[in-house]
Amino acid sequence: MIPFNKPPYTGDEEQHVLTAMRSSKISGDGEYGMRCQQWFEEKVGCKKALLTPSCTHALEMGALLINVQPGDEIIMPSYTFVSTANAFVLRGAKIVFVDIRPDTMNIDEKLIEAAINEKTKAIVPVHYAGVACEMDIIMDIASRYGLFVIEDAAQGMMSTYKGRPLGSIGHMGTYSFHETKNYTSGGEGGLLLINDENFVARAEIIREKGTNRSQFFRGMVDKYSWVDIGSSYLPSELQAAYLYGQLQNVAEINTARLKTWNFYAQQLSDLKLLGDIDFPQIPDGCAHNGHMFYLKVKNVEQRGEVIRMLNEGGVMGVFHYVPLHSSSAGYQLGRFNGSDSYTTRESERLIRLPLWYGITSQEQEQVVQVVRSVITHVL
Repeated sequence: MIPFNKPPYTGDEEQHVLTAMRSSKISGDGEYGMRCQQWFEEKVGCKKALLTPSCTHALEMGALLINVQPGDEIIMPSYTFVSTANAFVLRGAKIVFVDIRPDTMNIDEKLIEAAINEKTKAIVPVHYAGVACEMDIIMDIASRYGLFVIEDAAQGMMSTYKGRPLGSIGHMGTYSFHETKNYTSGGEGGLLLINDENFVARAEIIREKGTNRSQFFRGMVDKYSWVDIGSSYLPSELQAAYLYGQLQNVAEINTARLKTWNFYAQQLSDLKLLGDIDFPQIPDGCAHNGHMFYLKVKNVEQRGEVIRMLNEGGVMGVFHYVPLHSSSAGYQLGRFNGSDSYTTRESERLIRLPLWYGITSQEQEQVVQVVRSVITHVL
């Protein structure tokens, strides 16, 4: 069986993890943590980068930083992971789901303005599969209505929108280093990117359990104390060391993933031309990172049959999110604004193919052969 995913591993991680283990500091914000954060600040161009134990934690920090209160409304797509909503629900917010675009599976920027009212606090665009949302329009809407924008770029590291790294455009952005992502910090991990200088000082306090401990270590105060709400949002130095080993090979990983993505697209292009399947679409001005290659078949029944036959052929194909608004928690904690024209329909068509750093040419060819055989049989 060719698995759907294997965690990225370059071989350089071990030396850094071992060095961290032998150091005198293995809790958060050690030498490797600082190196990683500096790397992102330089590469992404944000005001501050803060490592977190997961992207979920980064989103939770974002909700705290914009001071979400009970009754506030947060606009986002329903086609996303539960953490996107949970981070704001935990602060008492109501989630307002907006339909997606069928070409990218991203929030439809043309429908956002109609979902805004006096309770709206923020817009949370999700860059699905590492393909950018239409950020110019979203930022313009946010500016006109005085709203915050927090980019959920969990899948978007190394992707860009009109030359700008995803996560660097909104007031804040978040990355995930879960083992299913292009880069990992040892299975879990995340990052908060702060693009608005006004949030930097408080972000450090929230991340350090609500204390001014970071200021103390920089000699800015003579002792640290509890000054705000917060939690423990620091990953261990071992996680940072693992990630640092991957950051030394960013270009190699990105190139390899894009090569696999392009191979699938080229080898299966005739099936798309025949109208048997659809592919991901990359809008002009967007450069993606090869995070995910998916097919779309005609409906959910056909999807189930295709996945079953792929598995029988030794290829693990999987579907993705069940739209949040159709879940029991979604009914209670959010509402769908407007019509669900595409969210449910398109989510039920989608099948993800195996794609990871290190997948061999032979494995890629086998995936293509099995997909072609299954699609021809089913259709």
